[in-house]
Formats: sequence, structure tokens, C-alpha cells
Amino acid sequence: MTKYDRIFNSNEELEELLTPEEAVAAIAVITTAIDTSPEDIDAESLAAILWEFEIFTEYTEEEILEIVDRLIAIAQTEGLGPLFNTANASLSSDTVLDAFAAGVILLLDDENLTIPKQQQPYLQKLQAALELEDDEADEIIQEVIDAIQEAENGEYTENEYEIVIENFEQQDYESPMGNFKVAVPINTEQGGRINSQEGTVSFTDDLGTFLRIDHYLLPPEQLDEIELVGSNKYLESILLYRYVPQAIIAHLPEATVKYAEYLPNILGGAYFVLIDMPKGSTISKQGNNGTGIRLDAYRGTVAFVNGEFLYIVSSQRNFFDGEIPATIETEAEYLKNKILDFIDTIEFTEL
Repeated sequence: MTKYDRIFNSNEELEELLTPEEAVAAIAVITTAIDTSPEDIDAESLAAILWEFEIFTEYTEEEILEIVDRLIAIAQTEGLGPLFNTANASLSSDTVLDAFAAGVILLLDDENLTIPKQQQPYLQKLQAALELEDDEADEIIQEVIDAIQEAENGEYTENEYEIVIENFEQQDYESPMGNFKVAVPINTEQGGRINSQEGTVSFTDDLGTFLRIDHYLLPPEQLDEIELVGSNKYLESILLYRYVPQAIIAHLPEATVKYAEYLPNILGGAYFVLIDMPKGSTISKQGNNGTGIRLDAYRGTVAFVNGEFLYIVSSQRNFFDGEIPATIETEAEYLKNKILDFIDTIEFTEL
């Protein structure tokens, strides 16, 4: 008898039915719980992962979170076996591949993008239960890995292609999409650098300056969602459940959100968060062995919508040796004002 028999050898089912989308979410809940218990599942993180699936494009983050919470409660009271049997029976031919992909993405090792050896027996049993051929399963695993690698080099990441612009003091940076222009806030004498790729630009220098603009053209359905749920909830979900986990915590697991505030009277409604980033500064100090050690930092981020674009503008506060942060409220006020002052220098263009 294996530890997975309680899942795959159970004959029980739930009394209630699941939609195909709920069935995919149920497979994700079960996969997350195989080496722990349902009550230990981070529902918000799991909901953020599921929101990236195309089948959930019509759902808000809160709706997915409600589904995950309900499925976790079912797993606690009814067990993983009955939940799996009902989910498997509820999957459509169009969603069975999504269910397997959900299992894969939750098992992948983040560093080398492989399935850990100890998790492979579960994935094999899941593949068999979903009646997938080996070539189908292998193709899905590779698609998940490719998607993660693309994301690491694209949306919500710190990996950028560097562009060098000379004579910073006399240059404006203009977005390739033409939606904004901003005076370059750094200079070459202080080691100024402009790092840019599609959808993002950051300005850094050797003194610790860090100013970043992420910008995303919103599809009509996202604009409709903002009208439906309001900018407060929409921007909160973007920052706390997507941007911060993907752009910061994925690269710096010890980072945590320390402060969040909705600003209803600024920029037509904006959302600000402060993230504590231990050893997460863009500048380093020299360690005893001669290697660079990144400083601690606070990252401030303001999200808002202008026209058809979502903007996420960030700055950081570095802490040098012996420097003690002020209260979170004081540090938040400082970073918030610093970012808003920078936003005032941006010239937005209606497309």
C-alpha cells in the first residue's frame, strides 16, 4: 500500500457535482496536499496560480479564491479520495489536460524546472487516472516548463534586456508603444543604467537609485472587470496576488508585504504596497570573502490605470550597515511620496 492509495484507490464520491473548472482546481488542491494536509494549503497562492490558466479567464481572483477555499474545506471533511473521484468524473475532454498541467506546475522544482524524484510516483498515478498517454503527458510537462521559462523572461520579472543610452541628462525615455514619455532620472557619472524590455523599463545607478515602470495594455474584458469590481479590488488583486508573487517573491522567497493602502483620490484610484526585501537591494556591499552581498531594502510599488494601460511604478529604499528602518508607516509614506513624485514626471499619451 502506498501513501497515494487514499487518493487513487478510493471508491467514494462526493454528493455534489463539480464544474469542469472546479474539477481542475480540485486536482490542484489535491496535488498541493499530497505531502501535507489540506488545512496547510496557502489558498491565495494557489488561486494566483490557477488564475494564469486560460480556462479561468472569465473568473475574478476572488471567485477563484472562493472555489479553492470551498475545495479545501471539502478535502478536510470528505477526504482527498472522494474529491479526486468527483473531480475526475467532472472533467471534460477540454479540461483534462489542464488538470494534469495544474498537477505538473505544482510539483515542478522552481530552480531546475524538473519533477523531483519523490514526486514522480504521484504524477505517474495522476497521469494513469486521467487516462493520458505518455506522449501526451510529456508534451504537457514540456509546455508547462516552456511557459515558466517564457514568464521568467517576460511579464512580471526582473530579467531584462539592457539598453544603454548616452547623455542621460538630455534624454527622454519614450515607451516603444508610445503610451508614455519620461525624463531619464539618472546620469552616466553615477553609473546610470537603463534596462528595458517589452512592457517594462527600469532606471538604476551605483548610488542605489531604482525606479521602474511596468505597463500593460489591458484587453476589453479586463477593463470591464475594473468597472465591475472597482479599481480598489482590481488593483489589490493585481499587486498582491500576481505582481508581487511573480516579480519579487519568486526571486526572493523571504520578501513579504508589510503595508498596503488604497489611494482613492490619486491617479483616479491607485494602490500602494511596501515590500520588505531582505538582501534584495539592487546594490551590494563587499563581504569578508570579497563577494558581493546585497543590501536589505524596502520596495514601494504603486499600481494605477491610465487610459487602456495598467501601470505599476516602483522604487526602493536601501539600508546600509547599521541603518535601522523607521516605522512601517513612516517608511511607507516616504516611498509612496517618492514614487508619486516620479509619476508626476511621466507624460502619458492617449493611443
